[in-house]
Amino acid sequence: MKHIVLFSSIVGCLSLGLPDPTLAAEAIASSTAAATPAADQNNASAAKPADACLQDLRAFNAKIDKDGFQLGGAGYGYGYPAGGWGLGYGYDGYGMGGYRPPVGIGYQNARPGYEVRNLLASANILARQGQQQRCEDLLSTTNVIYNQYALDMRNGKSEMVDGKGWMRQQIDAAQPVTDKTSAMRSDELIGTELRNKKDEELGSVDDLILSPTTGKIAYLIIARGGIFGIDQNYVPVPWTDIKASPNMSILVLDSAKSTMDGAPQVKHNQFLTPEQYTAASQKVDGYWKTHLAAN
Repeated sequence: MKHIVLFSSIVGCLSLGLPDPTLAAEAIASSTAAATPAADQNNASAAKPADACLQDLRAFNAKIDKDGFQLGGAGYGYGYPAGGWGLGYGYDGYGMGGYRPPVGIGYQNARPGYEVRNLLASANILARQGQQQRCEDLLSTTNVIYNQYALDMRNGKSEMVDGKGWMRQQIDAAQPVTDKTSAMRSDELIGTELRNKKDEELGSVDDLILSPTTGKIAYLIIARGGIFGIDQNYVPVPWTDIKASPNMSILVLDSAKSTMDGAPQVKHNQFLTPEQYTAASQKVDGYWKTHLAAN
């Protein structure tokens, strides 16, 4: 029997038992749906996705990007690394790369971004189930919470400790991952943001690909664009081209955003035979060897 390479199996195997904000969001949406009659639930499951609310979610995500008020300590666009950032709650280990919550009333126990992201994930679940009105109601609540957070940021009532200076420090201190001598867990990588040397966001780690011959990490799958799985593209990047900040809070690739835009893509959860893996890796390696050498 031929062996196959699964683009997402490593995550499920190594991340069991770890809390995840998206799972918490699913619980919120599930509890909301549980309060409705059974017939209503059946209708929702059979309904088509609520396209109007999905479009509103995209617009809200674009608004957040335009405002520039990051929802996570390091500006994560696709999810907090499991266990790496306190999952939205303040803790004492700030250190060089540790996160410190915004200073202001109401922001001492949990990050505003944590609340907003979970609400958005819940709204996305409702929209996928065809529950247009409930999705819009939840999105409206999310908008109120976010607007208050953004207003406090503009008025100086809330000061983000890890700003541009912190990000620049992390990028400048990044070293090749191949030089690291300590072991790395999958949850240190999944969800971690990838940026370039100009401090531009390139995406975040969605998955890992292991070499079928060596069993070591060969590629990171970088999710780009979209929100919570909507309209996302997936780009494999060679592991050997990646750098990491000292505490693995940020990954760095010496690539322009336009280079990422033109890179070979893969489908989510794609299966490959060894022969297909060899052909795909040659294409991916050739692209990055050419374009990274030109930087």
